[in-house]
Amino acid sequence: MPRPPLPPFNEKTAVEKVRLAEDGWNSRDPKVVSLAYSTDSRWRNRAEFVNGRAAIQVFLARKWAKELNYRLVKELWAFTGARIAVRFAYEYHDDSGNWFRAYGNENWEFDDDGLMRRRLASINEHPISSEERLFHWPLGRRPDDHPALSDLGL
Repeated sequence: MPRPPLPPFNEKTAVEKVRLAEDGWNSRDPKVVSLAYSTDSRWRNRAEFVNGRAAIQVFLARKWAKELNYRLVKELWAFTGARIAVRFAYEYHDDSGNWFRAYGNENWEFDDDGLMRRRLASINEHPISSEERLFHWPLGRRPDDHPALSDLGL
């Protein structure tokens, strides 16, 4: 089933695709998020390799069981044809209440139906104090008026 916007991307459709991905990940619903990926999607997430939609669901369930109160902001970096590059930051805490901010870059490649068939993610994180948090919206979709990464100086 097609998942618009479809490649080839222009600036408007690339920005839309990035926001849709951000919204999906902020839902923290592995099944819903996995539907944006092809059934044979291939990932590199840090040093972990994930292949296929079913494995993506398992990976995301495990991720969000550990990364509590997860909030993510993505920003378009570049695009061409069926590829999009993004940068992102997310904040979460562990089960001991320790807060973290992760920064990273992703390279995405889409099939003709607009499903992501390849995702390459490089991510670094560091501890932050509760007072250093920048993402305070209620869990779920980031409000449209919330500052973007560039606005926050990230």
